[in-house]
Parts: sequence; C-alpha cells; structure tokens
Amino acid sequence: MKKYFAFQWHITDECDQRCKHCYIFSENNNKKIEYMTCGQMEDVVANCEDFCIMYNRAPYFYITGGDPILNPDFWYLTELLKSKGIPFSVLGNPYHITDEVCRRLKENGCEKYQLSIDGTRETHDWFRKKGSFDITLEKIPCIKKSGIKAVIMTTVSGTNIDQIPDITDIVVKAEADVFAFARYCPTSEEKDIDITPARYRRLLEICDKKFKECEKNGCKTYFNKKDHLWTLYEYENGEFSIPENVEKDMIYGGCNCGNCHLTILPSGDVYACRRVNNSKVGNIFEDRLADIWVTETERFRDYTKFKKCSKCELLAWCRGCPAVASGVSGDFYAADPQCWKDV
Repeated sequence: MKKYFAFQWHITDECDQRCKHCYIFSENNNKKIEYMTCGQMEDVVANCEDFCIMYNRAPYFYITGGDPILNPDFWYLTELLKSKGIPFSVLGNPYHITDEVCRRLKENGCEKYQLSIDGTRETHDWFRKKGSFDITLEKIPCIKKSGIKAVIMTTVSGTNIDQIPDITDIVVKAEADVFAFARYCPTSEEKDIDITPARYRRLLEICDKKFKECEKNGCKTYFNKKDHLWTLYEYENGEFSIPENVEKDMIYGGCNCGNCHLTILPSGDVYACRRVNNSKVGNIFEDRLADIWVTETERFRDYTKFKKCSKCELLAWCRGCPAVASGVSGDFYAADPQCWKDV
C-alpha cells in the first residue's frame, strides 16, 4: 500500500454546471443540494486522522463537490488543514478562480487544482455549458502563477474519444502541468459508452505516440497514465514487465478501491469508490473509518472474485476499471468492457 491514504471529499453538491456525465445529478436532476458545515468538517478530519494513525498512513485530501469553493465554509476547511499540516488538492470549476483565490489556496497548502476539458470547444461546452471551454483555458496560467500545479482531466466516452489527440495538443499548448484521462462510468440509465476494446486500445496507441513526441520536443506537461489498461498496453509493448520474486497474493498496483482510497459525500456517506453506485460502506458521522475499513470495505479486496482479471498474470498490477465494469453490468468483479486481452 502507498504511504499516503487518499480521501476524495465532496464538501458540497452545489455547482455552476450540470455536466451530462456527472454522477451526482445524472440519476435525479431535482436532487437536494447538500453541503458540510464547519463542525462537520472538523469531525471528518478527526475521523480521517484517527484512521491514518491506526494504519500508519499519511492523509491526503482531494477536496471536491460540486464546486467546493461554493461551500460557504470552504476557506475554514483549508485553514483547518493548514493548521494540521495536511496537504490537499482541489477538483473544481474555473468560474471562481482568481489570483487572490489561488494565492490563498497556495498559502493554505493546496498542491494541485484540477479542471476538466472534455473535447474541443463545441464538444466541451455541450458537455458542460457555453463558455466553459474558454474560461478553463484562461484559468490555467492563473493557477500556475501561484505555484499550484494545474491539472487537466478528460472523461472519455464515445462522444469525444476521437478528440483526445486534439485535447492533448490543447493542453500542451496551454502548458498545463498534468494531463490525464479516464473513461466515463455509465449510470443506471445508460449502459453503453460506445467504445469497443479495439477502439480503446487504438486510442492508447495513438496517445502513447503523441505523448512520446511531446516529451521528446521538451513539452512541460506530465502525462499521467491514469487508466489501468495502460499497464496492459505497456505489458504487450514490453515497456512493463512483471518483476521477479514477487510475493504471491500481493497487490502492487491497479485500482485503488479497497487499498488506499475512500470517498466522503456531503451527507457523510462513505463510498469505497464514488463511481461505483453500490459501494457505500458507512457514514463518517456514525461510523469509525478504521473499523469499516476492515469490515465493510473488505469485500472490495477479494481479488479472486474478478471474473476475468483473476485468470490474468497482470491481476496484481492492472484489473482495468471495476467502476466502468460495475456501471455496465452492476457487478464490481465483472470484466472491464474495454479490456481487449484474452485470458
């Protein structure tokens, strides 16, 4: 397991956008907006600290929402984390970013600010809202100027998969510090993201070539190969090999669900993974995280249950994306629908 433990913390549902692929509002557009108060935030931090002491891990928070800045107690939280020396990143929108906001974030310990670009201008604005594309690019220099890393994330679906190379060029030109993409997880209302295994492998092949060309040309963007199917791709190309003398039944990489990640919602509900609908494991205001980690969360660590991956030599390093598999079939342990490997 990693030395740190990642808590993806949704402190509010309030948001300036209603993105078409958002899992917060996809099931119910009339969802009641929830947010955490100062007292609740203190309780969350205390519970997370207790967890990390119990398991000898360092806490790391990914503060998100909705747009976390829209929580009226957002700055109280950042100051609380600063007082405890706990680093954090923000996953949010571009609309409330200013030089002063970035300065305060940096001063309080923010390391990264993640924005999204989900296509070229027309496609991105269709996913999010008109004008979102331009303001997102406009805010990258603002974030970087403060000393915070500007991260761009793309959600890949059948709608924008052919635009990922163009998005890469856009992100590199904007000199974002990090670029990554991950696949859309279907909601219960739509199951097909319109990407065959062959089509997805072809995307990785195209991006691998483009990433290497960019790096060769000295670009300043780091390409985070977030999707675990990159491991399979690089295994086939000989860029990744299974280390010698590995321990049997040990997990070395792949999906973080069940080993170094939990999600906390504004209601206090705790999920093993926010993108897995049926992964609620408790409530942070009612349960001790250190306890549910060895009870309710254990079911996500039964790696022998993976229907396809358990037969694969890459089980300990890959496992694809169980969230995508769960979104399509309702089964966390089902085969990743974009995995092209025969086992």
